[in-house]
Amino acid sequence: MHVVPVIRESPGHSLKASYPGWRPQGNGPRLCNFLEELKSGKGRRFGLSDITGHIVDADQHGSRFIQQKLEHCNPEEKAAVFREILPHACKLMTDVFGNYVIQKFFEYGNPSQRKELADQLMGQIVPLSLQMYGCRVIQKALDVIEPDQRVRLARELDGQVMRCVRDQNGNHVIQKCIENISADRVGFMLAAFRGQVSSLSMHPYGCRVIQRLLERCANEHQCQFITEEILESVCVLSKDQYGNYVTQHVLEKGTSKERERIVRKLSGHIVQLSLHKFASNVIEKCLEHGGRIERDLIIEEVAGPDESYDSLLMMMKDQYGNYVVQKIFETCTVEQRAALSSRVRMHASALKKYTYGKHIVTRLEQPFAEGRNRVKKPRIEAMTGSSDSRQVAD
Repeated sequence: MHVVPVIRESPGHSLKASYPGWRPQGNGPRLCNFLEELKSGKGRRFGLSDITGHIVDADQHGSRFIQQKLEHCNPEEKAAVFREILPHACKLMTDVFGNYVIQKFFEYGNPSQRKELADQLMGQIVPLSLQMYGCRVIQKALDVIEPDQRVRLARELDGQVMRCVRDQNGNHVIQKCIENISADRVGFMLAAFRGQVSSLSMHPYGCRVIQRLLERCANEHQCQFITEEILESVCVLSKDQYGNYVTQHVLEKGTSKERERIVRKLSGHIVQLSLHKFASNVIEKCLEHGGRIERDLIIEEVAGPDESYDSLLMMMKDQYGNYVVQKIFETCTVEQRAALSSRVRMHASALKKYTYGKHIVTRLEQPFAEGRNRVKKPRIEAMTGSSDSRQVAD
């Protein structure tokens, strides 16, 4: 029994042109019965052998059927389907449903099949990386193919790295290259980032790529310039809606020397930054991950030289600054906490009139264990879109 899944034809897209030799099959009774059984969940009685000879898959239900069968079929069935799909692989990679079948072959195919599929990608890496569905196939391939073939694929991006980094789809491919290929084998990619780290850190997609670089190769000699460029622009980055995440990453994962440099560059602006929507997150991270010297610098600047200094009061009443004050109470010494608490109590009645000031007074009445009973600050996520290959198949 041979049944053909429906091939979805979208406006402006000619399937006949896309798949040479393909002929519409019409709506014959066997085709309709097959589709109805798939839609109703009764297609389990069919096997891949029932549709071999007629597989050019671009239909939602047919795609899902083949994906499920590929996970458990025998090598002979898999080979038969592979032979049929391979000539159309490039077209299927960019199809809303067909791309998942190609991903399944990368995941469940044997090494030879993976290599043949990856060979189909050669010469097409840039356009596929920029395409919504093709970029998912590239990501999956980079996860499973042999190291040397990964490098060959990645080298096609030479000269197009910045274009991909700034693209909503291409940035995921660049991230995957960074994750799966050692820095010394993609020198062209690192060269493209030199002098661009600050601007990319403030880009909705570029900031994610910079963070992957910091995770993967910050300790390697050829990547030291990345951290240096971040540190040089840390005041600007801290106030940026995307750059603040890059700065926080260095504070969390970087060295004590790097944390010290960040705090010293921000010193003199601590109060102003604590009142800022994005930079206040950075100041909190400085307190959380900095050493005693860094915390003392911040606390001394916030507290001021004497009780007449009103920055602390201003921060306690502010929608962002009050969280920095809470973090100060969590991380300061016993002596510092006693001095600051005295300052807060002087203004307790006034603070209770403010939404954010009440948070501080409430905290003073409780033990200041790390994070305990802390009023949670809404997290502001960088919206970067997603074309990650791990999305669920439709």
